[in-house]
Amino acid sequence: MPVQEITSFQQFQDLINGDKPVVIDFWATWCGPCRMISPVFEALSELAEFANVGFYKVDVDAQEQISQEVGIRAMPTFALFHKGAKIDEVVGADRNKLQSVIQSAASL
Repeated sequence: MPVQEITSFQQFQDLINGDKPVVIDFWATWCGPCRMISPVFEALSELAEFANVGFYKVDVDAQEQISQEVGIRAMPTFALFHKGAKIDEVVGADRNKLQSVIQSAASL
């Protein structure tokens, strides 16, 4: 499933409180490392082994309320949520750590 953009705080709340684990890419248009890791995140979202994981992205400048709620301090930050709780996060464009967090999400 392709990465979908979160466009409201209510949508964010609904997604993180669902039964499906979700990984959210917190990014900014002006962030170079965000642009470098984005195709990796997109590619991972299309793998069959991660079909039970929701892949989403939040533009931190457009959705400040969500960014503040999660406590985002650097971009990119990838946050894993399951049943309303933040389980893990990766700060920075680290492909290996990102893949590891997504693999742990797939086992939830």
